[in-house]
Amino acid sequence: MSELALELKELIIETLNLEDVSVDDIEDEEPLFGDGLGLDSIDALELGVALQKKYAVKVKSEAEENREHFYSIKTLEKFISESVKV
Repeated sequence: MSELALELKELIIETLNLEDVSVDDIEDEEPLFGDGLGLDSIDALELGVALQKKYAVKVKSEAEENREHFYSIKTLEKFISESVKV
């Protein structure tokens, strides 16, 4: 697990107050929403704000690509890595 993936998992757990979830419970390629981790649209908004604060990335609320970026830890990691390089 990369350092960024670990940070993202910790951020999700902390931001969304997932008391019963540990870093090891979140698979890198498992969906974060729906049948995966079970997050919902409110969680997505909170997570988007936390990502903007921590990594200074631009998350557009209406952007269709958000669905791709927020799919899993792996896709979030790619989004953050590419956004921070710019």
